[in-house]
Amino acid sequence: MTNKNFNYVILFFTFFLIQSLQFVSAQHATITGKVAGGTPEILPVVRLCNSADSTLVKAAICDSLGNFEIEITKTGSFLIIIDQLDYLKFVSQPFEVASDSSQIQLPLITLKAASTQLQDVVITVKKPFIERKIDRVIVNPDALVGSTGTTALELLEKAPGIIVDFNGNISLKGKSGVQVFIDNKPTYMSQEDLAGYLRSLPSNSVASIEIMTNPPARYDASGNAGIINIILKKLKEKGFNGGITLSYGQGRYMRTNNSFTFNYRVNKINLFTTLGVSQNNSYQDLDINRYYYTPGGQFSSAFLQNSYIKRQFGGKTGKIGMDWYVSKKSTIGVVFSGSHDPSLTTNNNSANILAADSSIAAVVSAYSKSRNLWYNGSANINYTLKIDSLGKELSINADYIRYKSEHDQTLENTTRANDGTIINSLNLESSLPADIDIKTAKIDYVNPFKNNGRLEFGVKTAFVSTDNTADFYDVVGTSLVPNYTFSNRFLYKENNNAAYANYAQEIGKFAFQLGLRFESIRMQGNQLGNPLVSDSSFSRMYNSLFPTAYFSYTPDSSKYHQIGLSFGRRIDYPNYQDMNPFTYPMDAYTYYAGNPFLKPTFSYNFELTYSYKNAFSVTVDYSLVHNLINETNEQVNNIYYSRPGNYGNQTAYGISVSGEFSITKWWNVQYYSEMKNIGYNTSIYNQPLVENRWYWYVGPAFKFQITPKFTADLAGSYQTRILSGQFLTIPITQMRVGLAYKILKEKGSIKLSLSDVFHSNKPGGDIRNIANSEANWLSKLDTRVLTIGFSYRFSKGKALNARESGSSDSEKQRVDH
Repeated sequence: MTNKNFNYVILFFTFFLIQSLQFVSAQHATITGKVAGGTPEILPVVRLCNSADSTLVKAAICDSLGNFEIEITKTGSFLIIIDQLDYLKFVSQPFEVASDSSQIQLPLITLKAASTQLQDVVITVKKPFIERKIDRVIVNPDALVGSTGTTALELLEKAPGIIVDFNGNISLKGKSGVQVFIDNKPTYMSQEDLAGYLRSLPSNSVASIEIMTNPPARYDASGNAGIINIILKKLKEKGFNGGITLSYGQGRYMRTNNSFTFNYRVNKINLFTTLGVSQNNSYQDLDINRYYYTPGGQFSSAFLQNSYIKRQFGGKTGKIGMDWYVSKKSTIGVVFSGSHDPSLTTNNNSANILAADSSIAAVVSAYSKSRNLWYNGSANINYTLKIDSLGKELSINADYIRYKSEHDQTLENTTRANDGTIINSLNLESSLPADIDIKTAKIDYVNPFKNNGRLEFGVKTAFVSTDNTADFYDVVGTSLVPNYTFSNRFLYKENNNAAYANYAQEIGKFAFQLGLRFESIRMQGNQLGNPLVSDSSFSRMYNSLFPTAYFSYTPDSSKYHQIGLSFGRRIDYPNYQDMNPFTYPMDAYTYYAGNPFLKPTFSYNFELTYSYKNAFSVTVDYSLVHNLINETNEQVNNIYYSRPGNYGNQTAYGISVSGEFSITKWWNVQYYSEMKNIGYNTSIYNQPLVENRWYWYVGPAFKFQITPKFTADLAGSYQTRILSGQFLTIPITQMRVGLAYKILKEKGSIKLSLSDVFHSNKPGGDIRNIANSEANWLSKLDTRVLTIGFSYRFSKGKALNARESGSSDSEKQRVDH
């Protein structure tokens, strides 16, 4: 499929789905009425409830004249309830719906004003830290005091089951390959670029985090570890509303994260925007030790290196959008977003090269400076048609996303003998620009049925093109001489088409959800030649089915106990530039290389969960992964090559426990703990990796309600060694504290937090399974940070339902440069 056919595909899919609506219609009863006497600025919400126990069946909002209409597909005895501020609660007499095609007109409903009006009443809905649904776990970060003034990346570290290492790599329940989404759209970035973006995103702009270890069929099948969906805050009230968050933090270096959000709703137009400005400076004090041996096992030499890396990440993010409520049933929306993220990284490097007798044979000094400007812009147009009040809905989304990177780097490396004689030197300058264009479109249809059934199906198409250039030059005196060993240009194109169907049903105490997704992807890569290296190219195509299944059972009528079972098949495609076959120097003794022979990763995931009152849950999980894509290390002539590779088979199984409870009225406990066994059965560069290891992680958090306006947090975590391919990490522990005080009539707050109180978060470990070599590393990071934050929100008007927009579901995560 070519770009020329892109519009024809969308038109065809739209026509097909609209025509299909004629075949899924169902008969329904219609209940109509009119409400008089309310406040004109606030439209009454009418609730249709079962007369026996007043449980909600369906709700509707009156129009400007007070008229309402409710459609249902069930019979029985019902009543109407209306709650309106400053008015007495209205409860109607019970009435019968005897047929699913009944037309019932209720008598005029007149609301009566309350005799006593309440002044300055503030209604607060307390969300739990963790909510569990049939196909995902939802984390509400506002429940944590210590999250204010931090970044979205630091917020992920506090979510249950998520581990972020010192390089910003994200794993979920011990597995790499997780996809990160922002507002249901993928981030289209490599792990390094994603970490930089999340560092520029203030945590106070995050409304919730959805963790899906086994995502439903509606989502792209990419990501063998599952999906982390970060939902950003979007104000939804009428009138003009907004919020601001400011923070300043100080570790060894400063950091600040600030955001502003507002929306304006008038008549049929809703305007909204989010702006963020940040600066996050940090350091990494890194020790890497490498030991080399003869084939007979005798020590021959060593390379003992220290690097002091200073990173300065700036960020400006923005989003602006508009929803136009064309009618009661149709809405058109547009969203524009972008980011501008400059960064500067300097690396001062020194190393000793030891001889076979452990004496110093040579000394290495190196310095590198890397300036990176990473910016992107995206445009989304979306349309939603609410076909009826039963919930039938058609939505269409189209996205255009463009990423651009400007990356300039200098590298100076000199090796001297003990007498100061220069043995060799390397002086490089490079320019590494990247351009990425992504076009996606999708159509989704939702159709509820009688007896709590729900059918969803849809289609998606995506076109991706990337252009990466690497121009390296040797610095000779004052001249720049092209270096064709490292220089290259890599072009890549991809077309991915998908279709899915998902059906959910509740039958008494049982509920299930079954889904099937089909994906077809075509990849084409072309590495252009230069005077030293000839052209090379590849073309591949994959067609796969991805089933998902969820089952839940609630044995008691109070719904305190719930048992859930899920299964899903996933895929993880290589990052776009990881398939570039050329090599890039990180220093004179460490090279990064691409891998044109990467295969997609396939995984099979199972979970069994028991939960009690949504406050306690136990999960047993198992996964089998084929061709896991992960970092590999190879040693050739005393040079380490780091490149992505496929690990043949990985297994992971274990148990996790999470929950929330109160010890007293003022002392709340949130906790998460897991034990998991990670195992490999593979070979890396002819070195066998047949091993499995257990690890344990525990992360409790305590919240103290000292006064109605004053709260405090105390939290920490501990994890044992973790086996991740060729890497075996050392144990890590950390603790954080936070204080918060409400001000300005509880519309604002001041928060103070200290992360990594004892500065104990020092990642490290062993690099293993390398021929005739051993290696280890240890990092000291700028993780002990004292942060003060201020937040304020003004709000007026009636809340509206948020709308989902975005058609891109898996492409962002795979951007690399």
